[in-house]
Amino acid sequence: MSDKARTLFDALDLDHDGTLTRVEVINALRAKGPTLAAQGVIPFWAVGTADEASALFDAADQNGDRVLSFEEFATVVDRRFGW
Repeated sequence: MSDKARTLFDALDLDHDGTLTRVEVINALRAKGPTLAAQGVIPFWAVGTADEASALFDAADQNGDRVLSFEEFATVVDRRFGW
């Protein structure tokens, strides 16, 4: 798992509980996405709409429990962002 995935996960984990919910992913990407892209944490094309953030969540939620662990999240973003 990449350091970039950890940095992004921590930035999106708004309540700092070690998991991500769909709402956290959508809200954090909308609020922090442009700044994260400017800092080089994510590619600029990764700052998308709420629907795109929701699709990212769905792709990562491997066990269907409606929360993302770091491992689930990192598997998808490492592959999707080419890390």
